[in-house]
Amino acid sequence: MLYVKTPEEVLALIETEFSPLAQIETVPLSAAMGRVLAEDIAAREYVPDFDRSTVDGFAVYAGDTFGCSDAIPAILPLQATVLMGEGADFVLNRGACAAVPTGGAVPKGADGVVMMEYTEDYGDGTIGVSKPAAPGMNLIFRGDDVYPGKVILQKGRVLSGADIGALAAIGQVQVPVAKQLTVGVISTGDELVPPEVQPGPGQVRDVNSPMLEAMLSAFGCCVRNYGIVVDDEALLSETVQRAAAECDAVLLSGGSSVGVKDAACRIIESMGQLLLHGIAIKPGKPTILGKAGAKPLAGLPGHPVAAYFVTRLFVLPLLGRLTGRDMTAYTVTARLTESISANHGRAQYHCCRLTRQDGQLYAQPIRGKSGLITTLAGADGYFCIDRDCEGLPKNAEIQVTITSGV
Repeated sequence: MLYVKTPEEVLALIETEFSPLAQIETVPLSAAMGRVLAEDIAAREYVPDFDRSTVDGFAVYAGDTFGCSDAIPAILPLQATVLMGEGADFVLNRGACAAVPTGGAVPKGADGVVMMEYTEDYGDGTIGVSKPAAPGMNLIFRGDDVYPGKVILQKGRVLSGADIGALAAIGQVQVPVAKQLTVGVISTGDELVPPEVQPGPGQVRDVNSPMLEAMLSAFGCCVRNYGIVVDDEALLSETVQRAAAECDAVLLSGGSSVGVKDAACRIIESMGQLLLHGIAIKPGKPTILGKAGAKPLAGLPGHPVAAYFVTRLFVLPLLGRLTGRDMTAYTVTARLTESISANHGRAQYHCCRLTRQDGQLYAQPIRGKSGLITTLAGADGYFCIDRDCEGLPKNAEIQVTITSGV
């Protein structure tokens, strides 16, 4: 491993060696959920396009209600009743009121709405108001939500359900998004069998292919699984080359170390450029990154937990770089429930479970070796111990990256 880099150096390398792909497609609003927005979206109209009430009540000039009370109500003639779904195409007279429903249009001239609960209909065409209205009370004014030219969603955002609602509100029914990446996944090793097969002596089920496929799919990629390839360098090279021709990126799991049968490094280097072999992290040191033309080729450790962390920490940011995706992580502050040691000269990552006690968030480290997949199951997030730190004491304050969803 002649090219070991720190995590920070790897992320910087990704930024310099890989550029966003200029591949944009337009999809209907119904298919935009979870996609990466390719352009800033600005409103072309006012939302709402009219002043509207937030309550059932009566639109008034606020000044006509000042000083009123239960004992001395303001008595206002009912000028009109506005129906839901209809415009209020009149001007409210001073000293009068208009009945409006929740979400209904408010007539011009009105600057407040009194809730129904603070009024009384006297039955003679007048309404008694027992609580004064302040200007702007219970009103949403035209353009309060958005106005023409206002950017409501920025490029790189992964569209959520709320975002889809905002796009619907401004009539954006065709959405420009980054084209989904196709990522090839290959597992290698004589000891591997598919998950549905009962392992024989010396065999283990392939964990990484299903795990990586799930992570990549949740990230918004299309995945092509090339199955398990035995430790035959010629056959593995042929499979990687085929995957590189058919996909935007290739992940090769296993064979990334320096043993005689660990051919991933030689294959990736032969296909283009080897960028690194080894990252100063635990777990995940024997990681390879290269590229064939502009396409990334990653060699992941065979141990599932190591493969998981390398994918989370570096592969997903790399794929995010290609699609222009905002990769801001969601983190929370928590305190360790127990002390934990670290003295490997490498950044050390630990999965943890989160609990809350007396208003304080606590992180319980999940102990285990890199080959034990159960150290991932049930985790809420992970934290890092810096490479120059010998460990952290109980109750130390840490930043936990939340992993739900991917």
